[in-house]
Amino acid sequence: MNEITMLLNADHLILEALSEDITSEDITTNAVMPVARMGEVELICKQDGIVAGLSVFERVFTMLDAQTKVEFFAKDGDCVKKGDRMAVVRGDIRVLLSGERTALNYLQRMSGIATYTHSIVQLLAGSKTKLLDTRKTTPNMRIFEKYAVKVGGGCNHRYNLSDGVLLKDNHIGAAGSVTKAVRMAKEYAPFVRKIEVEVENLDMVKEAVEAGADIIMLDNMTHENMREAIRLIDGRAQTECSGNVTRENVAGLVDLGVDFISSGALTHSAPIMDISLKNLHPING
Repeated sequence: MNEITMLLNADHLILEALSEDITSEDITTNAVMPVARMGEVELICKQDGIVAGLSVFERVFTMLDAQTKVEFFAKDGDCVKKGDRMAVVRGDIRVLLSGERTALNYLQRMSGIATYTHSIVQLLAGSKTKLLDTRKTTPNMRIFEKYAVKVGGGCNHRYNLSDGVLLKDNHIGAAGSVTKAVRMAKEYAPFVRKIEVEVENLDMVKEAVEAGADIIMLDNMTHENMREAIRLIDGRAQTECSGNVTRENVAGLVDLGVDFISSGALTHSAPIMDISLKNLHPING
């Protein structure tokens, strides 16, 4: 997920967000600013973190008025500090007021995810293990949230159900066994697709290896059992550790040497980053 891909798919989502906030008119803004007048407002960082979503922030305003201009003093991925002025937005004051909350909602959410992701990536530094996100995303926010994970230094797991084969517990239950599920996936899916299997115990690990799984996800297993699972796999499949992984416990998984660690917390539990638009005032223009 890169910035170009995100923006190519973002406009209809941003428009829906704006429509949610402005169903007929912005009554407050129209009351205090009945006619167009040029103004500018500053984008101020109110806590340290990793910024992500500046192009989405800008797009909110340009969708309301293409004449709006944003001058940036930071870029996505930058480590910003409390008090930093990250941008100045210039345009019709009515647009600046009406777009403020939607623009900040995107930027605060995305920057919070990037910041949280970065903090976990730092804990994995020096190991071979890559940090992955999941599909545990906010509805209609996935493209923004997964982009933010990349900005924070993480990697994207599959984007959606069309993007890869992941046989979870209920898929295995529906098929009847790990072996049957893998065989059916191999028969159905294009040969270029890898097949990942979620396992919960050592018997399932053995079965997944013998069935020819490409990736084996060790889900909610004890540290001791994961270590034994990796020994049993013995390089015959890539390994992924999953299950309630957070910033507080990820360091305890590094010694396992798995290829990947996935964490739903990156997108469902990251706090927002505090960012504000301040000092709005009229200008000549």
